Amino acid sequence: MRRQWRKSKTSGPIFDLPAKAQRAEQLEQIAQGPDFWKEPDRAQRLLRELGELKETLSLHAALRSEVEDQRTMLELAREADDEEALKEVEGTVKTLEQRISDLELRVLLSGPHDRGNAILSINPGAGGTESQDWAQMLLRMYVRWCDGRGLKTQVLDLQPGEEAGIKGAVVSVVGPYAYGTLKAEVGVHRLVRISPFDASHRRHTSFASVAVLPEVEEVEVVINEKDLKIETFRASGHGGQHVNVTDSAVRITHLPTGTVVSCQNERSQHKNKALAMKVLRSRLYEHFREKQEQEMQALAGEKKEIAWGSQIRSYILAPYQLVKDHRTGVETGNVEAVLSGAIDPFVNAYLFQPARRLSP
Repeated sequence: MRRQWRKSKTSGPIFDLPAKAQRAEQLEQIAQGPDFWKEPDRAQRLLRELGELKETLSLHAALRSEVEDQRTMLELAREADDEEALKEVEGTVKTLEQRISDLELRVLLSGPHDRGNAILSINPGAGGTESQDWAQMLLRMYVRWCDGRGLKTQVLDLQPGEEAGIKGAVVSVVGPYAYGTLKAEVGVHRLVRISPFDASHRRHTSFASVAVLPEVEEVEVVINEKDLKIETFRASGHGGQHVNVTDSAVRITHLPTGTVVSCQNERSQHKNKALAMKVLRSRLYEHFREKQEQEMQALAGEKKEIAWGSQIRSYILAPYQLVKDHRTGVETGNVEAVLSGAIDPFVNAYLFQPARRLSP
């Protein structure tokens, strides 16, 4: 057996090790300054950045060392024509390639909130029961994907449809790089299938939108209590008898922007309010960020079309089986696996696009 050794990707431009090492050295010097802790928030932010840089450099060094070890083992196995040793090296190399890809993704996700938690929202498009059922299928897909990656999910708000599916869902996703990876899924998702709700068994097209927001800290978005309208009501979803007979659900309206959030998952009104405030902070952060971008585009004389938008991905169940991402061209015929959470090929292909590597 002659295994082709693929050159390690750890030396690629995505890592830019000299710049990272230089930045780490700079941060260490800043941290040793006498006035470093005069601004605690800034100090903690810089220390987090320093810790992330050191972790990346350490992981890279360890992987590089393991790659060189396996290169040596491969040459020795070839010289001895040791088939068993060659198989062992091949298995180890596959594991190393996956670890290198994971490290590349972590380095790529270097935005201010990429490492943090996320707020996932799913809403059906026009089409009634068809689209509502599709939205529930997407919710199941993302929950399963999160479970497979060790990310914890908590449904904060779920509005059941009258006949089937959901009118909307808001989910908290907690874990490393939850926002950085899930932001690849933002957009409109299109389903084509023979409708289970059509007695004539006709083919239907359904749409649902996916939005992902970073979970932001209180210091990033300051909310004035006077700007809030807080209402309580009886939960209509799951949660048991206690939830359905008490005003435990909470709806919060941010009056200056008209932003409305609600939470009815917890039995405690206090907990529902706290979770709703978490979602509100994330939505206000995104609201002001988009407003700032629009103002900058207006100053630059650019126009940006604001519309429902075309689909980022199509899931076709009839007349053939295919899932295709229209941004990257990645596709697969294993629709069942994708709808059960196997979306990593689509997420990684989008995040690793060259144009995204160059973006700030």
